[in-house]
Amino acid sequence: MPKLRKMLGDVNSAECIALMRLIETQNEKTLAGWAVGYAKDNFLGIYENECPGNACLRDTILACEEYLKGSGKLSEIKPVIKEAGQLARDLADNPTAQAAARAVSTACASVYTPTSALGFLFYGAAAAAYSQAGLEQGAEVYDKIASKELENAVDSLKQVCVPDEPQPVKVKWNC
Repeated sequence: MPKLRKMLGDVNSAECIALMRLIETQNEKTLAGWAVGYAKDNFLGIYENECPGNACLRDTILACEEYLKGSGKLSEIKPVIKEAGQLARDLADNPTAQAAARAVSTACASVYTPTSALGFLFYGAAAAAYSQAGLEQGAEVYDKIASKELENAVDSLKQVCVPDEPQPVKVKWNC
């Protein structure tokens, strides 16, 4: 089996740059809501197919959705998100499940770290690629799937963007 990467995607790709520019125009709540929803719709199912019966990530998403609706405090959901991150680290023997769990937990972390609204997609691209193509393919196959996943994310974020957002996030990209 070839060595699999934890994250897929090119930070210098047109899709990634488009995502960064879009993220810079939105507020934290819009970004977090989008990231949590996108992870729920695109990566949670991959995890649940790999690890049936484990509701930890679904519960984490639900907690974040409730928080974004105004229920609860950030201090209450941070430990839940941290637990989801630990779950991901514990899945080293299952690259597909691990990538999906990292995508979900990182998307959930976007409620307090806006740059996670980009970071989760690299894990998600890996989850999608490994789920669709298996674990025995070459880099070119995975990179093609990852690029398509990032294109889908750009389209999805465009759909929820608030035009002329008066209080966009201030992010410093470290990539």
